[in-house]
Amino acid sequence: MAAHQPIPGARFVDPAVLARIGNLEMVAKTVVDGLINGTHRSPFFGASVDFAEHRGYVAGDDIRRMDWRVFARTDKYYIKEFEADSNANFSVLLDISKSMSFGEKISKLDYAKTLAACLTYLANQQRDRVGLVTFDDGVVEHVPPSAKHLDVILHTLDRARAEKPGHLLAPLQRLAEHFGRRGIIVVISDFYADPDEIFEAVGPLRFRGNDVILFHVLDPQEIDFSFSEPSSFEDLESGDQIPIVPAALADQYRALVAAHIEALTTRSSQQRIDYMLLNTSQPLDFALFRFLSMRERLARTR
Repeated sequence: MAAHQPIPGARFVDPAVLARIGNLEMVAKTVVDGLINGTHRSPFFGASVDFAEHRGYVAGDDIRRMDWRVFARTDKYYIKEFEADSNANFSVLLDISKSMSFGEKISKLDYAKTLAACLTYLANQQRDRVGLVTFDDGVVEHVPPSAKHLDVILHTLDRARAEKPGHLLAPLQRLAEHFGRRGIIVVISDFYADPDEIFEAVGPLRFRGNDVILFHVLDPQEIDFSFSEPSSFEDLESGDQIPIVPAALADQYRALVAAHIEALTTRSSQQRIDYMLLNTSQPLDFALFRFLSMRERLARTR
C-alpha cells in the first residue's frame, strides 16, 4: 500500500484504538466530526434535482432554463422550475461471515463495523434515510432506510458477530427487490469469492438504478503475506487446516491477491460501480476522506 498522505487538520486515530472504545456512536462522531472540521468541507453524498413545474418567463430569468420545446408548441416563453432533493436512501450491506473475524491488531469485522457506523452517521448528518443489512450465507438482520434509524443501526452493528460461512450471491439477490428505489448502497466485505460471483451478486443492485460502492476490507497480512514460520493455516469459512511453508508460496500468493484486486477494480469501473480497497491498518478518517474525494471526482465525470 502507498504511504498515507497527510490531510491538514484531520485527526488520524488508530482503528485498533477506536475499536477498544466500544461505543460506536462515540467513535463515529469523533471520526466524522474530526474529518469535517479538519478539512473544512462538507461531505456530499449526492443530490438529485427533479423537474417540478413550468412558470411564465419574467424579465431577468436565466434563458438557459427556458423550455424551448414548449415554446415551439405554444409560441410562449416558459421557465423550468426544479425542486432540489438532497435526501437519499443510504444503506450499508455488511458481510459478517466467519472470514471477517480475521485480524492481527483489529479484526476485519470490527474495522468494517466501525466504518459502517461512521458512514451511517455521516449520511444521517446529511439527513439521508439510513439503513443496514448484515449477511453471511443469508440475510441476518435488515434495518430498512429511515431518517430515524441511526440508533437501531448502531445497536445492530454492535451485536453483529462473525459466526457462519458466507456466500454473497444468495443474500444479495434476495435483497435486490428491496432496493428498487434509487439510492446509495455500500457493500462492505473481504470479497472472498470469484469476481464473476461478486458482480453477479451486486449487479442487480446497480441495474435497479442504485449508486453502488464496494469497500474491500483486508488485513495487512492478507495483502503482504508477511508470515515467516511454517505452520498450519485455517480456512475460517470451512475450518480446514492446511500446512504451509510461507516462503515457498509468498510470491504466488501476492500475485493472486494483486490479480483479484485488479479484477475487482476493472470490473467495477466497467459497471460504473465505485470500488475501494481498505487496509485495516489505515485510519478510518483517512479512508473516509479518500472515499468522499473519490465520490466528488466521479460525480464530475459521470
